[in-house]
Amino acid sequence: MSKQLLPVTLAAPCCAPMVRQPLDEESAAGLARVFKALSDPVRLRLLSLIASYEAGQACVCDLTGAFDVAQSTISHHLRVLREAGLVDCERRGTWVYYWVLPAALAQLSSLLQTTAPGGTSASGSPAVLSGAGAGTAG
Repeated sequence: MSKQLLPVTLAAPCCAPMVRQPLDEESAAGLARVFKALSDPVRLRLLSLIASYEAGQACVCDLTGAFDVAQSTISHHLRVLREAGLVDCERRGTWVYYWVLPAALAQLSSLLQTTAPGGTSASGSPAVLSGAGAGTAG
C-alpha cells in the first residue's frame, strides 16, 4: 500500500483547546494532577505499556518485569495513574489487570490540539496524518 495523506477526523472535543480558550481554575487544577502523573518516566512508560497490550489490558504480573524497580514501586506508580483517572483496574483471582481510560486520553488530546475547528492548522492548511493506512480500519 502506498503512503497517503488522510484528513484527521476529530471526535467532538470535551473541552476547548488551550490555544482558543484559557483554562479556568478548577480545570487547571484537575489537569495539573493528570500531567503530574504523566511527568514521571516510569509512569509514562507504564501507561504506554498498558495501552500497547493486545485487547488493551495488561496483568500487573506482566508489567513488573519491564522495569528495574521493586514491585511495590510499580504498585505505587499504578495507583498514581489510577488516581489521576488515566487507568482503571480489576482484580481477577490473584492478579490485577489494568487498562487505559480512553476518555482521559481524549481529554488531553483535545486540550493540546492546535488545530482550529474543521481540522485546519493555525496556518489554515488541512491537518493530515501520513503513513500507509493511517486513520483507516484495515
